[in-house]
Amino acid sequence: MLINCVAYQNGRKLADIEVPEISDYLAKPDCLVWVALKDPEAGELEVMKEEFGLHELAVEDVYHGHQHPKIEEYGDSLFAVLHTIEMDEEDQLLIGEVDVFVGSNYVLSVRNRTRLGFQEVRTRCERQPNLLKEGSGFVLYALIDSIVDRYFPILQALSAKLEDIEDRIFEKHSLAASRAIIEDLYSLKRRLVALHHHIAPLLESVGKLTGGRIPQICESMDAYFRDVYDHLERMVRTIEGRREMTVTAIQVNLGMISLAENEVTKRLGAFAALFAVPTMIAGIYGMNFQSIPELHYAYGYPICLAAMLGIDVILWWRFKAAGWL
Repeated sequence: MLINCVAYQNGRKLADIEVPEISDYLAKPDCLVWVALKDPEAGELEVMKEEFGLHELAVEDVYHGHQHPKIEEYGDSLFAVLHTIEMDEEDQLLIGEVDVFVGSNYVLSVRNRTRLGFQEVRTRCERQPNLLKEGSGFVLYALIDSIVDRYFPILQALSAKLEDIEDRIFEKHSLAASRAIIEDLYSLKRRLVALHHHIAPLLESVGKLTGGRIPQICESMDAYFRDVYDHLERMVRTIEGRREMTVTAIQVNLGMISLAENEVTKRLGAFAALFAVPTMIAGIYGMNFQSIPELHYAYGYPICLAAMLGIDVILWWRFKAAGWL
């Protein structure tokens, strides 16, 4: 569906125009046409292809969808694939795609599978006519910058989740709770990997707009794209750091489980020793031999019980001092 179709001249809005008028406004000097589509049908894309003269391979990528983030040159135009990342109520990542066609005097953005729009980007651009008059390069920057800014809350939420799980690791809990922690950490690791998968390629693509041979469309916006590149670079480093912390947290949790199992083993061993001594003494005097020493002694029974109790008290005290009980 068509969201907006607007013509600008020298950085200021001329009018909302109809699709058949696009080619007419493109022919006007210092005119910029900015069209936004959402989940378009094939017929709508074909119309836009004719109006803007879009490259066939770029349009084919939009048809197929699920492309990696990238920025490609087709003659004097650019084609950018950007991924939007949103988080649902269950903290699962929802991945959308925004395809942007950029020419010297036009911008066509096509978003698919996204819940949030980019009306604030258009508002921001219209509030800055001195930059909007730079042309389509500024609009491309504004779109990329808006998408990158939306990554930060996702990364912050995942970082807060990691900190919460780390606090849980050092609490006393059952084996089932330890298993739940490992599951949560692995789920978090998968989301961080997915986040890196969608952000890292964009870092490389934006790097093409900040140094070396910069496309003519973006020459005047070099400093702005460098700022986006810095944000992406910092974000990628943060994601990699969080992934390493997640792996470490999994190892620490497994270590805590091993320590807990060792504590249980020590306690069981201590209790077994407390029962082993009376069992040994009772077993010796339970043998069917007539010549067992002190077998017919008058006070043998209470002395035997006292010996059992005394030895167990000494063992209990030693185990308690060693922290086994």
